[in-house]
Amino acid sequence: MLGADRIIRWGVITAGRITHTFAKDIRFCQNTIILAVAAREQAKAQSFADQYGIAEAYAGYDQIFEHPDIDAVYIASPHTLHKEQVEKAIKNKKHVLCEKPIVTTSEDMRYLKRLAQEHRVFLMEAMWTYFLPAIQKAVEWVKAGEIGELLHVRADFGYPLPYSPTLREYDAQFAGGCLLEMGIYPIAFNWLFHSIQPKHTSGMQCRAPNGVEDDVCWTWQYEKSTAFMHTSFKAKLPNVGIIIGTKGTIQIPDFWRASECCLYELEQPSKAFS
Repeated sequence: MLGADRIIRWGVITAGRITHTFAKDIRFCQNTIILAVAAREQAKAQSFADQYGIAEAYAGYDQIFEHPDIDAVYIASPHTLHKEQVEKAIKNKKHVLCEKPIVTTSEDMRYLKRLAQEHRVFLMEAMWTYFLPAIQKAVEWVKAGEIGELLHVRADFGYPLPYSPTLREYDAQFAGGCLLEMGIYPIAFNWLFHSIQPKHTSGMQCRAPNGVEDDVCWTWQYEKSTAFMHTSFKAKLPNVGIIIGTKGTIQIPDFWRASECCLYELEQPSKAFS
């Protein structure tokens, strides 16, 4: 494993929109550099490298995985490519930060987890929401008993996305559909407060013309509590995370990118964080 004082040298897979955000934000980290970027086309990789002062640019990804000087790989390719790319990175002894969803099946996740353990490398899904101070404050309040006994978690995330079979988000070949694209956020949010498998699950979905889901509602029931979740390409949802207990309620506007949260006793706010 890497020491705390080591400079972590990153390789970046793809040069798309999310990767630009990664490249901008990593500048705030003192012990990291992006050493190389790879895309399907050399021109796109080189343009990205020029924009962010990255020394090396490649067409194709194997040179990133096999690079002797790269410590960690950031993967931001379409969902269905994640397993193969994460596997290659791990087998080349690279630590991995992979965009969500890290894979599309639980079987693939169990395999990659075992592989990372065998090769003694760090593997993480890039669920940035978990690290937001407002989310961490909500978790702290729940653990401290501020809401009493947990009864319900509610979370929804949806924005209208006009249907087009050529859009990656709707492309069934790349695991398109709103559940893996946006529904992963309500699922991840709920897991912070229900970190066990539910006893019963149910759900309803609507489908786009090509068969992928474009609106999904689902309920997970636990021993003494319930989670209600909703995601959609058809409409903007409230995009609120709510944790309800016997003593109080926490509300988090735009929970997936939260900047604030508020603790209520009945209708009255008792604590706020921003």
